[in-house]
Amino acid sequence: MIVGVPKEIKNEEYRVAVTPIGAKEFERHGHTVIVEKGAGVGSGFDDAAYKAAGAKLAKVDDVFAQADMIVKVKEPLPVEYPKFKKGQILYTYLHLAASYAKVLTKAMMKSGIRGIAYETVELPNGAHPLLFPMSEVAGRLSIQAGATHLQKENGGSGVLLGGVTGVPPAKVVVIGGGTVGYNAAKMAVGLRARTVIVDNNAARLSYLDDIFGGRAETLLSNESAIEEAVADADLVVGAVLLPGGRQAPHLVKRYMLKNMRPGSVLVDVAIDQGGCFETSKPTTHTDPTYVVDGVIHYCVANMPGAVARTSTLALTGATLPFGLAIADKGFEQAVNDDAALALGVNVYGGKLTIPSVAEAHKLAYTPLDKVLA
Repeated sequence: MIVGVPKEIKNEEYRVAVTPIGAKEFERHGHTVIVEKGAGVGSGFDDAAYKAAGAKLAKVDDVFAQADMIVKVKEPLPVEYPKFKKGQILYTYLHLAASYAKVLTKAMMKSGIRGIAYETVELPNGAHPLLFPMSEVAGRLSIQAGATHLQKENGGSGVLLGGVTGVPPAKVVVIGGGTVGYNAAKMAVGLRARTVIVDNNAARLSYLDDIFGGRAETLLSNESAIEEAVADADLVVGAVLLPGGRQAPHLVKRYMLKNMRPGSVLVDVAIDQGGCFETSKPTTHTDPTYVVDGVIHYCVANMPGAVARTSTLALTGATLPFGLAIADKGFEQAVNDDAALALGVNVYGGKLTIPSVAEAHKLAYTPLDKVLA
């Protein structure tokens, strides 16, 4: 199989989907890897490293034209839609259920490609192995970003997360106790902030309470509880993930912002799924924040791209085994052999094969087993 690796073109996205080591592994399995020139520079991998690994370097149009499978990090942008070939495999993050992704969803269906979304690959125990590494990065980065924007020169209230002798620490509220939330809380607790984790799963909260040994408070989620928790918060992290790539619920309503201290910060890690704050909209690393009712919103849609080297190494380590299986066996056999990978198939031959996205955009849903048959 010919595996194509284009350079990411989303604003300030520095990650790359396959490292030189990954390219060498594909080559070891008898496949050809074509990498767009300069694709790995943002993550610290130059063209010479790919050539040494046995990959071929090409212009972007040649990558798309020659590849049987395109491996990316982020969803395709409109300029890339015409480059797809019927039957081509796309293996990347997609987040198609987000309200702004309807155009992309229709474009993928129209092109006739076979699309696998990293975020919907799901193991029998409910774990998302291709989402986990970036959730871990984003969770930890959310506290770093929040702390930066709490600084006065960045428009924040001028609060230090851990406080100092004689001055109480900042209050950090983490909404969602999954991988993102756990890692956000881990960083906040490590910085000695007063940390509150909100979740609707009592068993998960009990587990987190044990893990943190009382250093983080836990709170069962409902609208009133969230309203009260965020009112005196200095930093709120939205860490909600719904399985199947569904649209995130708006858990922090706009009316709640009016009770928050001016200069406090909201960091919405769920923005790829539409955001879990009612006032969220996607931002970029260049222009990461905006203000609503005096509250700073940080809603960068590709947060892990800020630490591209770490993120690329973490992500490609997880995606490579599945990518090798697709290349070695072919798409259909790989999907038939692995139920987790089958759940990652969002689009196949013009059909939408994931119910959550079909529901979100009011489009027809076709079960994967029917299109494969």
